[in-house]
Amino acid sequence: MNICVFLSAADLDDRYTGPAREFARLLGKGGHTLVWGGSDVGLMKVVAEGVEEAGGRLLGVSVEFLAAKARPGVDEMVVAKDLAERKRLLLEKADAVVIMVGGTGTLDEATEILELKKHGHTEKPVVLLNTAGFYDGLKEQFRRMEDEGFLPRPLTELVFFAEEPVGALAYLEESLGVA
Repeated sequence: MNICVFLSAADLDDRYTGPAREFARLLGKGGHTLVWGGSDVGLMKVVAEGVEEAGGRLLGVSVEFLAAKARPGVDEMVVAKDLAERKRLLLEKADAVVIMVGGTGTLDEATEILELKKHGHTEKPVVLLNTAGFYDGLKEQFRRMEDEGFLPRPLTELVFFAEEPVGALAYLEESLGVA
């Protein structure tokens, strides 16, 4: 599988890097390809290293103004002209999406894929990896949106909330029939 991971490029503490490294190791050991923002900094670097060390492939999609931070020596690197093109290419190249901890960029990417799913423009499985309860508030907000009629589809059809890396990958493999 080509698994797109949306996540932070910030340097974070072990409560976030540990589970991210575990997910990356599982992804690589499963023979999957990481599709990510291409950066060689912060949590993005942690995940890319973990996938590579476990034998997975790396497909980066950087953007012109961040090209200097792109990870060297990957299997494939595409440089988009802007963030909108980057997001489109990331989703285009992916079979599934995992949303890890991140800031406004990650949240933008997450809402884009959920909006596409909501309107039936994609059926790719999406997992929100809720490391250390990072997305508890967002999960509550999504449930409120569903309860109050803001979502035309059940929340469970849009996103799967995983608390642990192994559950995230298991859901994706099951959804796509990969053993």
